[in-house]
Amino acid sequence: MTVLTENLTGVDILAEIARLKQERNAVILAHYYQKPEIQDLADYVGDSLELSKKAAATDAEVIAFCGVKFMADTAKILSPEKIVVLPDMDAGCSLEDSCPPEKFKAFREAHPDHIALTYINCSTEVKALSDVIVTSSSAETILQQIPASQKIIFGPDRHLGGYLNRKFGRDMLLWPGVCIVHEAFSETELLKLKAQNPGAPIAAHPECPPAIIDHADYVGSTSGILNFAKTFPGDTLIVATEPHIIHQMEKAIPGKTFIGAPGADGNCNCNICPYMALNTLEKLYVALRDLQPRIEIEEGLRLAAKKSLDRMLEMAAGTVGKGDLGGR
Repeated sequence: MTVLTENLTGVDILAEIARLKQERNAVILAHYYQKPEIQDLADYVGDSLELSKKAAATDAEVIAFCGVKFMADTAKILSPEKIVVLPDMDAGCSLEDSCPPEKFKAFREAHPDHIALTYINCSTEVKALSDVIVTSSSAETILQQIPASQKIIFGPDRHLGGYLNRKFGRDMLLWPGVCIVHEAFSETELLKLKAQNPGAPIAAHPECPPAIIDHADYVGSTSGILNFAKTFPGDTLIVATEPHIIHQMEKAIPGKTFIGAPGADGNCNCNICPYMALNTLEKLYVALRDLQPRIEIEEGLRLAAKKSLDRMLEMAAGTVGKGDLGGR
């Protein structure tokens, strides 16, 4: 974890971030799971797919990525000429940790007739070993472009892969990783909350276990859940994903009530991502000031990983044919 050893008392953090952003020709990207104060000063707030597109398209010289490391790595893979900083380099991901590259490589080699459809929540090394990267908002679109006869490895999230298998009648071979945030939701406590709010629909992220998904009225990515929140006809919504997305819901639809789904004891903070929480305004200020911690990726590895990300961006837009998936 990045520990601030200097005294920032008296520093107007918000003013300094604004000044440095202009001086550095920087853009601030923030995921929906960041703290509200970071979301509110970001140039763009979005999910993994939206932020990947912004990282690829920006003409800024510096990208300050307020998210977790695999997201900042993705920005660097897509924009190697830009400086990419992450406020806290220890902002990791349980899914990435669950899928060591050497074990994933062995898994692939044991199933040579499978292509690897890999969730973006993974390391650069795993992306380089993959055929197509997906996000939770692009996975369905991309999977439907792959022939049913093609055998597929899906990793590292077994819950997202299992959801896709059930929805589309596929038989993808699943890597056994899970997100510690979405794994923490309790079916028992969710049903209690549902009983306390009769008629309130449940919106869930597909990283949730099947026991949570089975009760959901809508299943989708963070951006999909946000769009559902804007359109559902009721006045109360139960949200089964990292609760900082609720900040965007309350800004967009202030007249409605949004309730975060509970953890095992009904009121714990175990559904707040501990990795996302490592980023702070103070660390963002220092990252823009010092241009550190900085993401660096060896060029050969970057190019290998970029192939699977490029394919994701093309297939998410529907511009890759079914015959274009061979090889890595």
